[in-house]
Amino acid sequence: MNPCGRRRKNRNINADHSEICFKPCGVRGDLLQSVVMYEDEMEAIRLSDFESLYQQECADKMNISRPTFSRLIESARKKIADALLNHKILEVQER
Repeated sequence: MNPCGRRRKNRNINADHSEICFKPCGVRGDLLQSVVMYEDEMEAIRLSDFESLYQQECADKMNISRPTFSRLIESARKKIADALLNHKILEVQER
């Protein structure tokens, strides 16, 4: 259960994003910090940025509200930017 006491709604994720990792070239992984992005955030990126769907369409496909989708996509984009700009490993994991 999450901290606010509400149950998390099951989110539809139509691709396996688990155990994916991206790292900067030429630097050993054990010398880098990492950023963890969750599968639902990766799915949000896939639907919004790769499939070019509107947020409401993405939310419907994931079985979540549009405001929840908006928070997910914002979080995902910040994590990607952090990893790229600060030379960190980007790991995708289950929540």
